[in-house]
Amino acid sequence: MRAKIIGTGSCLPDRSVTNDYLSTIMDTNDQWIQSRTGIRERHLVSSQQETTLSLAVNAAKAALTDSGLLPEQIDLILVATVSSDYITPSAACMVQKELGAHRAVSFDINAACSGFLFALNTVDAYFQAGIYQTALIIGVETLSKIIDWSDRSTCVLFGDGAGAVVAKASEGGMIASLQGSDGTGGDILTCKNRTNNNPFVSTDANPDYLYMNGQEVFKFAVKKVPECIQSLLEQAGEDASHVTYYLLHQANYRIIASIARKLKLPIEKFPSNVDHCGNTSAASIPILLDEIHKEGKLSEGDLIVLSGFGAGLTWGAALLQW
Repeated sequence: MRAKIIGTGSCLPDRSVTNDYLSTIMDTNDQWIQSRTGIRERHLVSSQQETTLSLAVNAAKAALTDSGLLPEQIDLILVATVSSDYITPSAACMVQKELGAHRAVSFDINAACSGFLFALNTVDAYFQAGIYQTALIIGVETLSKIIDWSDRSTCVLFGDGAGAVVAKASEGGMIASLQGSDGTGGDILTCKNRTNNNPFVSTDANPDYLYMNGQEVFKFAVKKVPECIQSLLEQAGEDASHVTYYLLHQANYRIIASIARKLKLPIEKFPSNVDHCGNTSAASIPILLDEIHKEGKLSEGDLIVLSGFGAGLTWGAALLQW
């Protein structure tokens, strides 16, 4: 049995922040941001009531409604995030509590922007092993709280949001998957946690903000993602032209366009929402999937490739049938 997606949902914060607004609080402008990233706006949490948990729960409820399943029918909840509200308990356990999904085993996965793909592949492995039958998979981030808002080269890229899917063990659905990691490249995208502080060593340092070497991330993505997708299709014995859509992590529209050119595929096969969501890390792929599902762009039997890349360095891909 493999993982078949039977429901999708998403949640974006109420406040949409345009490039023009950012130009009023820092030295930047709409033309500079759009020409380099394709981003026009992003959604940011704007109150203490909007949290990683609240976004995740709202996306999960929408996905459950779309699937027709009740919270108590879920066996497994995985949340992919780097911006949980707590170090512990996990975001997944907090989602479980809020939903009343009392049967679900719940835990988080941190693979940065690849996190949703890693979670989906983990669920598929559980299903193949016959351990669980239903799962709720959430990608969620409130990256705005770990961004340095004085660093104009980085802060304009990111947004907050959540996307979720419900998966069920089925004869159809997932066809093939792969994932990888390269810790030697980890220093190009980092965010430090607390430093040592105990009876033997003290510190007054606060947790750091997210740091990114944009040029190195760009080079990594445009090289690794096409290789990853080609390996995935070879593994499945499938032709690239037979895939209806390629849903990539929404980091930067120039990255997406470069990947399409390298694969020699029309850009129309690469839906994008980076223009109005920005980079939402682990949430980007499930948010995009929910958008095109709600727009009626997916038909039963369509082949879809999902592919993510991010800090770690990490990367992953999945070929599935809708």
